[in-house]
Amino acid sequence: MASDLELLQGTWRQIRFEENGLVDPPDSHGAPGAILTIEGTGFHVAVPGGEPLVAGCFILHSATAPKGIDWIDTTGADAGARLPAIYTLSADTFEFAAADADMARPMDLSGGMGITVRAFVRA
Repeated sequence: MASDLELLQGTWRQIRFEENGLVDPPDSHGAPGAILTIEGTGFHVAVPGGEPLVAGCFILHSATAPKGIDWIDTTGADAGARLPAIYTLSADTFEFAAADADMARPMDLSGGMGITVRAFVRA
């Protein structure tokens, strides 16, 4: 069976975005149909045919319940901050809920103030 890191590799198309409890607000790190590309423990997000919107790396905590991931942007307003998140993953879907850097890791994917939820399907 493939590890979560192996399953994450490749390209993912965003199908859901929620921030601070609002569905599809203006988004500086993604856009409808944005593509998340994961290579190793690095990532970048771009609109098809466009420049990257955000890039960085991540640390998996796949043995925790719920499974955890820390996003560390290397570009943009959150550059250098560690954003604690949780995730669910299958061969074809990936969803995460990330808290602001000064908050605790979310315990579920329900969203709310200070939480960003994104869902993807394999591109």
